[in-house]
Order: sequence, then structure tokens, then C-alpha cells
Amino acid sequence: MTVPQSLVSRTTKLLNLQSTKTTGASRVTTNPWNAHLREMANQCQFVHALTLYRQMLRSGDSPDVFTFPFVLKSCAALSLPISGAQLHCHVIKTGCKHEPFVQSSLISMYARCSSVQYARKVFDENGESSNRTDCYNALISGYTLNSRFHDGFALFRKMREAGVSVNSVTMLGLVPLCTLPVHLCLGLCLHGCCVKFGLDTQSSVANCLLTMYVKCGAIDYALELFNAMSNKDLITWNAMISGYAQNGLATRVLDLYHKMKLSEVHPDPVTFVGVLSSCTYLGAQKFGTEVERQIQSSGFSSNPFLCNALINMYARCGNLEKARSIFDHLREKSVVSWTAIIGGYGMHGHGEISVQLFDEMVGTGIRPDKAAFVSVLSACSHAGLTDKGLDYFAAMEMNYGLQPEPMHYSCVVDLLGRAGRLMEAKELIESMQVKPDGPVWGALLGACKIHKNVQLAEFAFERVMELDPMNIGYYVLLSNIYCEAENLEGVLEVRAMMRKRKLKKDPGYSYVEYEGRVHLFLAGDRTHPQTEEIYRMLDDLENLVKELGGFYKNDRERRNEELMSGMGVHSEKLAIAFGLLNTRPGTEIVVIKNLRICENCHQFIKLVSKIVDRQFVVRDATRFHHFKNGSCSCKDYW
Repeated sequence: MTVPQSLVSRTTKLLNLQSTKTTGASRVTTNPWNAHLREMANQCQFVHALTLYRQMLRSGDSPDVFTFPFVLKSCAALSLPISGAQLHCHVIKTGCKHEPFVQSSLISMYARCSSVQYARKVFDENGESSNRTDCYNALISGYTLNSRFHDGFALFRKMREAGVSVNSVTMLGLVPLCTLPVHLCLGLCLHGCCVKFGLDTQSSVANCLLTMYVKCGAIDYALELFNAMSNKDLITWNAMISGYAQNGLATRVLDLYHKMKLSEVHPDPVTFVGVLSSCTYLGAQKFGTEVERQIQSSGFSSNPFLCNALINMYARCGNLEKARSIFDHLREKSVVSWTAIIGGYGMHGHGEISVQLFDEMVGTGIRPDKAAFVSVLSACSHAGLTDKGLDYFAAMEMNYGLQPEPMHYSCVVDLLGRAGRLMEAKELIESMQVKPDGPVWGALLGACKIHKNVQLAEFAFERVMELDPMNIGYYVLLSNIYCEAENLEGVLEVRAMMRKRKLKKDPGYSYVEYEGRVHLFLAGDRTHPQTEEIYRMLDDLENLVKELGGFYKNDRERRNEELMSGMGVHSEKLAIAFGLLNTRPGTEIVVIKNLRICENCHQFIKLVSKIVDRQFVVRDATRFHHFKNGSCSCKDYW
């Protein structure tokens, strides 16, 4: 990119005119070249700034201490390490290397160009650096930018030992290094330092600390800090909303969003993405539709991140028609947009449409990434498109140079398992170029349950226990396999393993959205205001199902699951009964469940859909199940 010649010509004339009006020492601070360089750098016209710097050199004028910070900033922003090194030579040649602002600018430039070792060399070679806060701040920020955790904290310790003063910039550079739960103790220490130095009252520092707690998963600490902040700006609200969303606290997100609107802080796209992700998690389509209207009224309708979030939200709330409408009206469709709609159709069991969309995406010239392949492989698995899925898996590396990851292998293992090709699935796992994780062996274990292969299930269970011994779902799977095989000794052994490890099955819960409210049901729940009517309805339905003879086949497994969980009636049954009580005949009932639906409940809902002539849509942990007229879209494999 170059500056138009007309602009350079006009600028040169203006500079020549101004330079005739400056003489002596005043020229150092009022140099017109510097003024224009500063203006371009501040307006983020970095290419123009570097072009103007070259024009200055050609004109015979020399750079000075006020010139270099602006051109170094431009080099850093464009990540031009070679140009930055050339500027470093100019700094040395003009005798400016000891100037404080030039030195800190050099450190920042090298760090932002991923040459942090040269940034440290600049810092170490100038003795004045060890006494200057701005030089320490520049290098600490550089370490943070390059994820050099230990180096950043070691430099901070050196800074404190040298007695160099700490300011808000220091903390804004250091606190973002704490991004994992293991860093929480250091983060707490930094918070203490902020209090000690009186920096915690500055909103930028407080927001940075809040974001740190969120990233470390310390939501309680984040909430305590949030509540203590007297001045909550948009960044503050967004940090807390994102924190709740990232930690699966979807209902808190919606409550906090309501409080944010009452406080008259206007949301931005970051806010809406967090809220939409929570609507997706809860299946709260009506709330999501309201958020979409607010996005439109705020003027963010064309924001690509929000459009993709809306596609995902509607698809995962069961409204594929709306998701497709938004997708079709996108001006520019990115790989993220395609992935969202491909995954949406796949979750609903429409694998053929997912495959068609994937091929259409490739035909438009968009290169699929690893996430896109996960979506299409998962869609092929849900729909039983074995050959097509294997072709895509082979094309990943052959056609696109993408190394498959465990999540891709997990999809293919599930794909082969659905087709009954269990030994092929086992051989695929053993030939993996990356180490298999728990979900890969878990996919084989799930396939063994469907095809009643006890021996291979035991082998898969041993492997998965080495990787994820605390995942209760695998114990339940093996216990159910033993239960179907009438292997009581195996069932008791699995329960003993669970007791030894003090494991309890995660409580199942289901959501139903009704009249704008999300109604939550736990397994065995009796807290809902309509509990008596719900259980009465459920008793009537179970009696009708038993008359059809559909309950007895899985009765043994049902008793086994209830014994292992210590719970009563599964949550999806309660949600279905609630929906039937409160909606008009013919209305579709959508249920969102946190766990994989069990075989007993699956059979129960299939038969209820036939008895009451209703369509039920259940989203469990892996996919959508569309129940209608006594059958399910998953064809009894999930």
C-alpha cells in the first residue's frame, strides 16, 4: 500500500512552507514532519506514516527524538521487524538511543514484532532502563503479548527490588498474564499490589482484574469485585457477562443483562454475543428473538459475529428455518457462517443437507478449516452417511493439509460404530497420529452399547479410564452394557468402582421455555408449582405406554440408571408432562437437556408422541431428537 502521489506532493509543499517559519531550538519540538507523523500514527494510518518518513529522509531533513516514537509505533502496528531494525540503526546513527521515549518505543516495537529477545537486549544494554518505569512497562507488556509468563513476573520482581515506581500501565501489562486457574494465586497477589499502590480505584485496572478472575474461572471473586465497583462502564458489564457465559452460568447472564439495561448502559456487539450464547445454551428462543430486535435497533444487524451467533442460536434452539433465513440473507458468508449452518442441520439429523452445504461452501472458494470438518463429520455420523464421512476425513489431510485432531477421530469412530464396523473403529484409534483422548475411546464404548459387544466395551473402558477416570458417563455406559447382558457381577463391580472414587452421576436437568420464561426441571424434581398435576399427567402417560408394551424392553436399564443416580423420574419426562399441561393441542414442545437422553426416556417419548399426536423436539448433550408418530429422527442411534 502506498500514499497517493497527490497527497505526498501537497504534504511536502505544506512542510516546506512551515519549515521556513521555524528556526533554531524551536524547530526540534515544532518540526512539521513530526507533527504530521504524529497525526498519521494517531489516526492509525501507519503505512502512510512510514511513507512520509521516507519522504522526509529524501528531502534531506533528519529525524530527531520526537520522530522515532511515531514511526516505531507504525512499524510495530504493521509487524515489520526488518523495517523496525532499520529504524533502530537510524536511532543509533542520530544519537537518540539513550532518549527514554525512543528506548521504550524500541522495546515495544521489537516485542510487538515477536522479537522479544531483542526487546530485552535493548532494555539490558541501556543502564538507564533499570531506573525507568516506562521501560519496565514496555518490556512487561511485551512479555505478556508473547505469553512469556515467567519472564514477565521475574521482571516485575526486579522492578520492585530496584525501587522503580509501579503505575497502572505496569498492572495493565502484568495482570493479563494470569489466564488459567493455576495462576489465580498470583492474580490475587497482583490485586493486593493494586490496592497497596492505590490503583484498584482506576476503572481500567479494576476491569483488567475482573477479566483476570473470569479467565481463571474464579467467578465468585469476579462477582465480589464487580459488586464493589462504583463506576461500572460497558467494559465492566461485558467482562462479567462473558465470564458467566464462559462458565456455563447462562441464567445469570440473562439476569445480569436485564440489570445492565436498567442501569442505562448501552450494549455493544460483545454484550450481545455473550447473551446470545446463553440463549443458545438454555434453548431460550423467545429471549433470543428479543435480543435480535435489540441488535437491529442498535444498528448492529450487519455485524458478522452477531449474525453467526444468531444462526447458531436459532439452530440450537430448534428453529432451523429462521437460522437458514439469516444465513441466506448474509452479504458475505465466512467459513464460520457456513460451519454454523452445517452444524445446525447436522445436529437435527439432516446430514444430506449438511453435506450439500459443505460442498457448496467449497465450490464458492471458501477453504474449510478444522471446525468446518468437525461439523460435517458430525453431521455424517448423526445421519449414518458412512462413506461420505470417510471421504471427508481422508480429504482433510490429502486435499487441505489439515492434521486431524482427536475430535475429528471421535466423529469417525462414531460413524464407523453406527455402521457396526467396530473393529475398524478400534484399528483407527490405534493408528491415530495424535494421542487419543477420552471422547475418542468413549465413542467406541457408546458404539459397543448399541451393538452389545461386551468384550470390546471392556477394552474401551480400560483405555478411557486411563484418560478420564472421573467422567461418570463412562461408568454408566458400561453398567448399562452389563445390565443388558444380564451380567449382575459386572454391574456391581462398576458401582463399587464409583463408590471407591466417590463418584455420583451428574444430576440431569431439562429446560422448557413457556411464555418467555425458562422452566427448569431436575431429575426427581418436586419443586415446581404444578408438581401434582405434572406427576398425575406422567402417571397417566406411563400407564398408556405400558398398555402399548413399549416400556418393558428397557425396564431393567431404567432401574439400573435410577440406582446409579439416586434420583427418581428423569427430568425430560417431567418437562414433557409440563409442556402437555400448558400448551394447546398440536403445539410442538421443545426440551433442552444437559445429559445424553437414556434409552428408556427415548422409547417413552417416542410412544407418547404417537399417543397424544404431538411433535416433541429434545436437544440432549450431542444432538436433536425429533419425535413424531412414534418414531425419532435419530433412527434409534445416538
